[in-house]
Amino acid sequence: MSLPPRLIPLLDQFDFAQLRLRQRIAGPFVDSGNGTDVEVGELTDEEYLSEPVPGCWSVRRRADGPGPRATVLTGTGDWGRDATPPPHPAPPPFTTLAWRLSHLSELMTLRADHTDGSHSLTRDDYRISGDAASAIAAFDAGADAWREALLAADDTALDTVGHSTYPHGSDPEDPFLDVVWWVNQELLHHGAEIALLRDLHRARTA
Repeated sequence: MSLPPRLIPLLDQFDFAQLRLRQRIAGPFVDSGNGTDVEVGELTDEEYLSEPVPGCWSVRRRADGPGPRATVLTGTGDWGRDATPPPHPAPPPFTTLAWRLSHLSELMTLRADHTDGSHSLTRDDYRISGDAASAIAAFDAGADAWREALLAADDTALDTVGHSTYPHGSDPEDPFLDVVWWVNQELLHHGAEIALLRDLHRARTA
């Protein structure tokens, strides 16, 4: 199946943002933007779980319970991600690299399932990663699954309201093309935040 022409630039943008973030968290190099390779240090478990300010939301061992101002740990397995039902705390808690990467991986995995899968997965089904290597693997898996869902979309799907039934957003009320755009924005802005957190950690530990 040929891709709808209006999907092509969004898919290209997704591929660029996914690769750039993947290189930024796993290295060994990332393009500086002008064609120069910049060396990237390994994402360690210590950095993955680092809390740069007091009161962070992060991913935590389920046995330790939720962090400050959180009431639940979402996901399944031995680890969970800090959360609370709406209304969320104000001002919002600062979220760690682990929290942001887990959030990105989960939203791509679940949206893929609710677009071209079982339409049944929830946050309670998603396994939260407690170490850097598992988190990077989960990011790769989520990005691959979402990309496969995009490749299956034709023009009719792009215009269909509720083509994605993802329950933690406005997807059931939105044309799928809007959902594709939104996932790109999530990847771009959280990717930039993660890159900044890596820079901050490097500067603080140098």
